Amino acid sequence: MTDYDYDLFVIGAGSGGVRASRMAAGHGARVAVAEERYLGGTCVNVGCVPKKLLVCASAFADHYREAAGFGWEAEQPAFDWARLIANKNREIERLNGIYRGLLDGAGVELFEGRARLIDPHSVEIEAEDGGRRRVTVDQVLVAVGSWPELPAIPGIEHAISSNEAFYLERLPQRFAVVGGGYIGVEFAGIFAGLGCDVTLIYRGPLFLRGFDEEIRTHLAEEMRSRGIDLRFDSRVESIEERAGAGDDRLRLHLDSGDAVDCGHVLYATGRRPLVAELGLGDCGVAQGELGEILVDEYSRSNVPNIWAIGDVTDRLNLTPVAIHEAMCLSRTLYGGEPTPVDHETVATAVFSQPPLAAVGLTEEEARARYDEVDVYRSRFRPLKLTLTDNQERTLVKLIVDRVSGRVLGAHMLGADAPEIIQGLAVAVKMGATKDDFDAAMAIHPTSAEEFVTLR
Repeated sequence: MTDYDYDLFVIGAGSGGVRASRMAAGHGARVAVAEERYLGGTCVNVGCVPKKLLVCASAFADHYREAAGFGWEAEQPAFDWARLIANKNREIERLNGIYRGLLDGAGVELFEGRARLIDPHSVEIEAEDGGRRRVTVDQVLVAVGSWPELPAIPGIEHAISSNEAFYLERLPQRFAVVGGGYIGVEFAGIFAGLGCDVTLIYRGPLFLRGFDEEIRTHLAEEMRSRGIDLRFDSRVESIEERAGAGDDRLRLHLDSGDAVDCGHVLYATGRRPLVAELGLGDCGVAQGELGEILVDEYSRSNVPNIWAIGDVTDRLNLTPVAIHEAMCLSRTLYGGEPTPVDHETVATAVFSQPPLAAVGLTEEEARARYDEVDVYRSRFRPLKLTLTDNQERTLVKLIVDRVSGRVLGAHMLGADAPEIIQGLAVAVKMGATKDDFDAAMAIHPTSAEEFVTLR
């Protein structure tokens, strides 16, 4: 297609980078991708996939406790953290191999090393052994993702990020999590389910900012009922390592004057685009305050042949969104079909315990945008729990524009929420109305039927 070595050079072989590489190659482009760390990126290696596996592992505690209500009697089960991590690692290695196979099958050349832009049309790759190779490229796609950022407080060297949490040698008796986003809430539930005493510390009045406030409040209630100590409006001022304190070797000093003792403290207070030493400045690529690459609706930077997708753009940092951006990019560049990215009405889930999922507007967002809004909700105890001592309650919620009847948002906290909301996301994206929901026949008895029987 060009006189360059490659038509497209992708820096980063995460979910977005791999998808863009494969689709561009499918259009006949000569494509190469460079990855300095691991195939599949954060999601596959230290993100979505291993996180969900750990969530599944921790949920067995509930299953065992509830079994007696259904007539099952069993001895107290024993949990083996080392076996779980070994099995998780084996699955991740299998997925790494699948990603390698996908690239090979698409005819994409893989460079295992760190890539750096020399100029808009030149890329240098440094391999692990120090060897360097320079290639020329027509178009460049940056898809390097983001990396955990820890605050500069005294003792922060004693903390871990979510990256290290997946490889702990053993479980501590007490575990602290600092942060109130997806990662913090999910790991609090994981370690509590695995038997740790967990404290979650968050600087704001309520975690999971951006989700529906009623859902967030209900999740806080459910997490506290599971024994998780939630400390809102709190900040850690320093971390002290105490010699001879055993499993309480760390002491977190809070701005309130209180202290929290733990064996490990996980910081989940934010991530930054992984842009250091990429050569973006040398090429004149415009970046934001956090280093994110500023792009237009087609994912193009201010340098015409340099593009960016995924977390490195800090738009909507979710794996499926990065994949969507990759598909739009390949159509724009090589499919003859300029396709802007659609970031509206994106479904998402927090794999907390119980899980939370949502699509569309929150009640607060809807009331700010529309003159008349109707809210339908149902709070109930799931059928499965009625034979057990578990008092957990599910909350489902629909947000509706009263004038048009269109469903603006669907929210759920409870078992199977991510699976249910994924289906509803199709209806909400298509502009379904409350009448459309009401016309759908319920599947009984299910939790999902609540969404089509709300009055």
